[in-house]
Amino acid sequence: MRLAQIGLGGLLMVVAPIAALPTPPPTGTVLFGLGLALVLRNSRYAKRRYLRWTKPYPKVRKAVDFGLQRKQPRGSAGRRWWQRRRLIEGRKLGG
Repeated sequence: MRLAQIGLGGLLMVVAPIAALPTPPPTGTVLFGLGLALVLRNSRYAKRRYLRWTKPYPKVRKAVDFGLQRKQPRGSAGRRWWQRRRLIEGRKLGG
């Protein structure tokens, strides 16, 4: 299931520029955003690369993170910080 979602996300990101040509402007952007969301939610490698690439651009990261956020259970803010730290360092996430 996870590989299918990563594949669908990649396909949406590839098709987005092509679909943007004959359609109204926000269509390609929306398709690319949906594809990016699918890939980032299902791939640890993509999450690590995303965190490294957006480190110099905190405003961009904040906007994208807001769009990708899930509803978190209470008391999970510290856990999320450690998970992000582990992703940056390349360690496996704990449960």
